[in-house]
Amino acid sequence: MKSLYKYILCTCTALSVTACSYLDVVPDNVATIDNAFADRYTTEKYLATCYWGMPKSAGWNENPGVFGALEMIFNTEARNDQGMRFGLGVDSPTDAVINYWGAGGDYVRSLYAGIRECNTFMENVVNVQDIQEYEKKRMIAEVKMIKAYMHFYLLTYYGPICPLRENTPVNESTQGVRVYREKVDDCFKYILELMDEVISSNGLPATFQNPTTELGRFNLPSAYMLRAKVWLYWASPLFNGNTDYNSFLDHNGEPFFNQTYDAARWDSAAVACKDAIEICEAAGIRLYQTSDYIATKQVSDQTLLVQTLRGSISDRWNCELVWGNSSYPVNSGLQNQCMPYLEQPTSLDNGTRMSVPFSTVDLFYSKNGVPIEEDKEYDYAGRFNVRTGDEEHKYYIQKGEQTAAMNFDREPRFYSTLGFDRGKWYGNSYKNMPDDDADCLYPKNRFGEFSSVANPGNYNATGYWPKKLVSINSSFRDPNQVTWETYPFPDMRFADLLLMCAEALNESKAAPDAEVYKYIDMVRERAGLEGVVESWQKYSNQPTKPSTKSGMREIIQRERNVELACEGPYYWDSHRWKTAQKEQNRLIQGWNVKASDVADYYTVATVYTQTFSYKNYFAPIPESDIVRNPQLVQNPGW
Repeated sequence: MKSLYKYILCTCTALSVTACSYLDVVPDNVATIDNAFADRYTTEKYLATCYWGMPKSAGWNENPGVFGALEMIFNTEARNDQGMRFGLGVDSPTDAVINYWGAGGDYVRSLYAGIRECNTFMENVVNVQDIQEYEKKRMIAEVKMIKAYMHFYLLTYYGPICPLRENTPVNESTQGVRVYREKVDDCFKYILELMDEVISSNGLPATFQNPTTELGRFNLPSAYMLRAKVWLYWASPLFNGNTDYNSFLDHNGEPFFNQTYDAARWDSAAVACKDAIEICEAAGIRLYQTSDYIATKQVSDQTLLVQTLRGSISDRWNCELVWGNSSYPVNSGLQNQCMPYLEQPTSLDNGTRMSVPFSTVDLFYSKNGVPIEEDKEYDYAGRFNVRTGDEEHKYYIQKGEQTAAMNFDREPRFYSTLGFDRGKWYGNSYKNMPDDDADCLYPKNRFGEFSSVANPGNYNATGYWPKKLVSINSSFRDPNQVTWETYPFPDMRFADLLLMCAEALNESKAAPDAEVYKYIDMVRERAGLEGVVESWQKYSNQPTKPSTKSGMREIIQRERNVELACEGPYYWDSHRWKTAQKEQNRLIQGWNVKASDVADYYTVATVYTQTFSYKNYFAPIPESDIVRNPQLVQNPGW
């Protein structure tokens, strides 16, 4: 098969983002269906169309996870960007901001339209003459998985959905597709049924025989990981015995959400996670390590680890990637919002607006591997003070320069994930790297300095950039222009799976044990930290926390928020854990970035006030779709 990415690119050009309702009965291209499956070439193009219909991960206007929990933000001048409006709660049934349900909009397309295309593919591929049976088997498994993925996305985003098991025959009336939303349990069962069919079909390869032409397609490890994720969500509080929705009733007057907690789901999730880990490891998928990062010259251990942690995200098709979304990759559009100027430009064209607020910055551990508010050795009360870069931190912070105390004595992931004023930013420069990486470039972000406010509206609102989203291989060509290396968005990566397994095991056991610690400690060890038991015993003011189920739950959730920061999972996790209402009514703060004086710059400033209410756990069903199908029930609160 030719490069899937090439076909997707052609499909995007041909289809753009046309509005399409899942209520459509007669596709307007029925006369061309035979042509679409006339031979191998046209069938492979249709397969690429199915992949192209997947949710767009790398766009802030397309992925609810980017701004939905205000884990990252734009400045106030950009508050009317679609994604920021969503994060700020400017959403409604009459103006559904990120609308994956129905007619789509300016940025996204109905996932139901994508599901219909999957159904069409499975109905017709069997008749293609010049494709061998084993190839058809593989294609059907891929498309069935795409279909399961789309249903799962709709379920996590909207709650109860209308599963589209098959397309309505063209001779049926419009009334035939006026379907009801189904109970949450039935939706999960259907998705798991699809995933079991995918896996049992033996249609997906464990590894790619020709990675250069097959990258971006689903394989067996990605199928196992998606199945594990579905089980994990079904076991989570939002979907497992959620009595908050006892009055949210279906057309039979019964609750959409099961009202009785089922602990056995965590057992199933744990088994599914361990199965996925086994399949991934057999396929050579593992954590990206320092030995995988290719340095152009000798660097310090500190810089090597920082670059390794960055590379686990942006080193293209690396060993940690279970599945990367190449239909909407991380290109210049996202990266140029995440990278500051590292020297004085003569012309200004970078966005640099993607900012990380204190609510995210504070999550990263101290250098001792425990929360900064728990660390007995960390000066938490003095974190907003100004401190001067010293010898100990010279690979993280420019020696002799002043920055915030909270930028010192943090774990390596703090420095790999975040860029900040006077913080070292190794690589991404057209200049030869210095022999001593302590001399690499760094942002200067006080007002009037080269990393600060550029063109009107183009500036970082908090003083922190999401460095991890900038490819380690993107580079300034000169002070004004950058060559961007595009990479697939890491929708599924091995570190995520390990933490999923730790969570499922912790919830399935009476108390955490060595098996629970094993999986979370694998992630921590790669980040240069000791295990949870050792770290909490030595440094935390709550030394027994890892020994209790509730304490370990909090630790695992914090670990996920740190390891997966700025990648989007926090939005979905905080919903399935039902912690969003507690956590996301807060001030969104950063430094006073419009000040030039050091003391004034390092003053806490509020950018937004975040609000979250009961209704925000699920997006609203667009009113236009309810008008077309009066049998749909709106989500509570909308």
